[in-house]
Amino acid sequence: MLRLNQLMQQLPREIDCGVIMSPTNRQYFTGFSSSAGMLVVTKEQAYLIIDFRYYEKAAREIQGCQVVLLEDYNKQLEEILKKHQCKTIAVEIERVTLAEYLRLKDYFTDYAFDTTSAFSDLINQLRMVKTPDEIYEILAAQEITEKAFDHILNFIKPGVTEKQVAFELDQYMRSHGADDISFETIAVSGKNSSSPHGTPTEKPLESGDFLTMDFGAMVHGYHSDMTRTVVIDKPTEEMEHLYQTVLEGQKMGLEAVCAGKKGQEVDNVVREYFDQQGYQGAFGHSLGHGVGMEIHEQPNLSPRSQTILQKGMVVTVEPGLYLPGKFGVRIEDMVVVTENGCRNLTNCKKELICL
Repeated sequence: MLRLNQLMQQLPREIDCGVIMSPTNRQYFTGFSSSAGMLVVTKEQAYLIIDFRYYEKAAREIQGCQVVLLEDYNKQLEEILKKHQCKTIAVEIERVTLAEYLRLKDYFTDYAFDTTSAFSDLINQLRMVKTPDEIYEILAAQEITEKAFDHILNFIKPGVTEKQVAFELDQYMRSHGADDISFETIAVSGKNSSSPHGTPTEKPLESGDFLTMDFGAMVHGYHSDMTRTVVIDKPTEEMEHLYQTVLEGQKMGLEAVCAGKKGQEVDNVVREYFDQQGYQGAFGHSLGHGVGMEIHEQPNLSPRSQTILQKGMVVTVEPGLYLPGKFGVRIEDMVVVTENGCRNLTNCKKELICL
């Protein structure tokens, strides 16, 4: 596989062997999904040690990687290390548990462990830039998400609860092609909408409420992510002004995304605009994040992000303004970074919808 070959070829010189135990990274590099297993990567060969439940299917489907039936992780890993004359082992420092690391370290006392971020940084760098096939899967998930939005507009009415809205979105996506939902769907209204990641409650929708919905579908391991805020009946002037400010900020954020810029630079464009409009402190989260096999992955569009955007990265642009005790608004699209800007992967209407 191309991804696995890239990982093998780009292993830092000081690392002889990389051990991957996280399910998402195993799937990313092998194309095979399993709840358990160990992917061992040397500069010459990659091995997937996997148990009987998955062995036959893995051996049939995985290419470019030797599939090994699990008997004893430590002993089988030791055989690989000796075969390739490895002296230094690296683990995914961002994902491996302390217990897993200590078990390896206690057993492999004759080997050095690289505890720098070099191995994890390499994995993240490879995953950040999406291939056309990956973008296709993300778009397939987004298409289901957008159909769910069209559906929910006909479902929303006064008296329906936040929980019912979230459940209806989830049911629609699952019954229209999604393998799963991307994350726990957010549907918050009225005063609850001032909490960016609030949990849906039994609160019924009322006339004059903002309703913010943050949701997404998963297809073949890839996620989509979209947020839309609508109003029940008619907004007040203050609500209308808040919404239009967020919408303008989002447009500015989309225009700022471009290969070669730091995530921090893009975030600052929107944050400074909101401050200029008198909303200091009302935008308390990052402008966006990467999306792929995980709903939150690198890169980030945040006040501290030094990551330089590259062509092919998929990120969200999701500014929001939140007024405690009143209401909040968030608008979110996914885009793919291009050389001269970005291509929007989200096609849902963003002008304020009054239901």
